[in-house]
Amino acid sequence: MSRLEAKKPPLFISEPLTTDAVSQSLSVLSGLLKSSYGPAGRLKQLHNGVGGCVCTTSQSSTLLGHLPISQPVLRVLTASVRNHVSRFSDCGLFTAILCCGFIENFRSLNVAPFTVIKISRHLLSLCMDHLKSEACGCRVSVDFSSVETLACLVRSILTSKPACMLNKTEVDHLTSLVLKAFIFTVPCHVETNAVLGKCVIIPVKGRRVVDSTVFPGLLIETPEIQLGKPLTVKRTGSNMIKIALFSVSMSGDGSNPEEGTLEVHHGISLEASELNQLLDVGKQLVKDEVGLAVCQKVMHPSLKQYLRENGVLAVDRAGLSVMEPLGRMTGSQPIASIHSLSPGCYGSLKDLCIKSFASKHFLHLIPEDTVICSLILCNRSETAWDELKRVCETAEHVLQLTVKEPLALLGGGCTETHLASYIRYKSSSLPASTFKDLDCSQTQYQLVADGFCRSLESVARSLSHDGEEILTDMVYGHCWFVPSGSPSVSKWSDLVSKCGCGMNGNTEDLSWSFLQGQSGSPVIQGCPKEPSAKVADILTLDCFAAKCSGLQVALETANLILDLSYIIEDQN
Repeated sequence: MSRLEAKKPPLFISEPLTTDAVSQSLSVLSGLLKSSYGPAGRLKQLHNGVGGCVCTTSQSSTLLGHLPISQPVLRVLTASVRNHVSRFSDCGLFTAILCCGFIENFRSLNVAPFTVIKISRHLLSLCMDHLKSEACGCRVSVDFSSVETLACLVRSILTSKPACMLNKTEVDHLTSLVLKAFIFTVPCHVETNAVLGKCVIIPVKGRRVVDSTVFPGLLIETPEIQLGKPLTVKRTGSNMIKIALFSVSMSGDGSNPEEGTLEVHHGISLEASELNQLLDVGKQLVKDEVGLAVCQKVMHPSLKQYLRENGVLAVDRAGLSVMEPLGRMTGSQPIASIHSLSPGCYGSLKDLCIKSFASKHFLHLIPEDTVICSLILCNRSETAWDELKRVCETAEHVLQLTVKEPLALLGGGCTETHLASYIRYKSSSLPASTFKDLDCSQTQYQLVADGFCRSLESVARSLSHDGEEILTDMVYGHCWFVPSGSPSVSKWSDLVSKCGCGMNGNTEDLSWSFLQGQSGSPVIQGCPKEPSAKVADILTLDCFAAKCSGLQVALETANLILDLSYIIEDQN
């Protein structure tokens, strides 16, 4: 059959970063992300234009997942950021804004891309070495014998997303709940290869945030259970409850047609035959002293009645989401076939009871050792609940990352301005051998270093959404915000009380200066100092692992894009 239309040749675009379309798209994306950044970030409403769900958010994972991006250059950028978020859950907007800043600042330099890439990688190594050194002034050690630093870390994550619509009381309540839930997931008996547990989030929409609560163990919603009736469950000789977990359907409604054709002899009832097989499974469960049978899918009513009459509590329609945590909590192996039941597939529970919350009834499964917990999460609206759920999951993941690397970085723009101050100091005192090794001139190095620092400072400036003046001090290199509309004064200390992270106060002369845009900030005469003591009880902190990864991903992605000389698009 002949083609209806001649095949078109591919489209070749040389030097894509010089085209107006890419420059404009990059500028629009950068502005969108910057306006979403931080506790005062502006919310975005996302919808597809033809109906369906409307999403209100300022989170990078949601924004980048819903944006219809057609520019190949921007798709590379967003793919890198989304991959970072999938691994660390945090610092997505930081990574994306910084990457856009690197591209915008580096491409305007009259320096060859290959040289820019070499110098920027050297600058990145200086940053990473500084962040990993004990002398780093923007790093905080996390002491797990106290919850103070952990609470600051969680609180910073909760307050960074305004779409959650939380007040201070609600933030404090959720901070304690998230920490409590995390502690439940830490194994009591530490082994060589200890594995953290999991927090299962249960939605309750239309209730107050302060109604949220956490329970050790697992809650399974069971509408059929009546509160008035006593819960009697068969127990083993050791007073434990044996549990069987079925991942196969036990509805008795026949096999899946996709599995093939069944041939049934005349006079044989397929439904009766399957029901008999299910009842045989029930008899085996009773014989094996099973007290609780949980089915991921549907269980036949006759089987449920038989099990109830023999002291076995039957729960069906548990859903896929509870299978993994339930198996891990009880030690049971999901049974995928009703034709084979081995004694080793059963698990055990310490106890179970009924919990009622709002209009919902739950079966509360209580294990011997708690590594699984259930967080009943409430919020007033569906949109705010969706955002809050993602934030709580991020907080849990950040705490897990902090266990592996017990460090945090100062937030509120202070890490970015501190690093920029450090790089300006280091780059002004490098030996001549460094430029020789990098095969560049000192002027080229300084140009790239200045673009690198301006990119870091642009992230800090993105935290200002209401016209605040932004300062940086010449001692610690921290970020300070002057409220908009403040009167002119002779001393900045009369207008600022503490820096963005809350570590430093205005009690000493810190020689503040404006955090400038393209012209950069003054060079600190010496390495920025480490703060001697914090002035605020509540610090703004960022995840160390996530931010370090974000810094690396942002630069490597920017370098990849800067190195693009051609884009080849198939037009068919």
